[in-house]
Amino acid sequence: MTTRPTSDRLRETLFNVLAPRMEGTAFLDLYAGSGAVALEAVSRGARRVDAVERAEAALKALRANLLALGAEKRVRVQTVSVAAYLKKATGPFDVVFLDPPYDAAKEYESTLGALGAAAGLLAEGAVVIAEHRRKDVLEDAYGALKRVRLLQQGDAGLSFYALRAADAR
Repeated sequence: MTTRPTSDRLRETLFNVLAPRMEGTAFLDLYAGSGAVALEAVSRGARRVDAVERAEAALKALRANLLALGAEKRVRVQTVSVAAYLKKATGPFDVVFLDPPYDAAKEYESTLGALGAAAGLLAEGAVVIAEHRRKDVLEDAYGALKRVRLLQQGDAGLSFYALRAADAR
C-alpha cells in the first residue's frame, strides 16, 4: 500500500504523448516503484530502460512484475537512491520519468535540479516528465530544464521539461 503506481489512465496518457519518440529510446524511470512505467516503456519499444528504486517493498513488487512479464533482462534495476544514481549515471537518456512520493516535495526540486545541471545525461531533444499532485505547482525551470507542457488528469499532473535551446548538451 505504500507503493503508489501511476494510474493506468495517466500512464496511457503519458505514453500516448510519448508514442512518436518511444521506438529505440533510452528511458530512465526514477522512483520506479512497482515498475509499471518502466514496463510500459519496454512494451512501447524502448531499447534501454533503467529503473531506479531503493524501497524494499517497491523493489519486491518491481522484481516480481519483471519476472511475471519476462522483462527482467530488459530493465536494469538500480537499487540506490536517485541522488546517488544521478551522480554516477551514464547517459544519454531520451526520456526521463520521475514520480517521487508526493509528500517528498524536496525530491522534485533536487532531482529536477540535478537533471537540469547534469551534462551528458540528457540526449539532444530529451524530455523529462515529472508526475505530481495536480495541486502542487512545480517550477517552470530547473537549471537548463524548462517546462514545455503541463497535463492534468484527475488529481495528478504531468509536467514536461526540455533542455533550453542555449543549454542543449
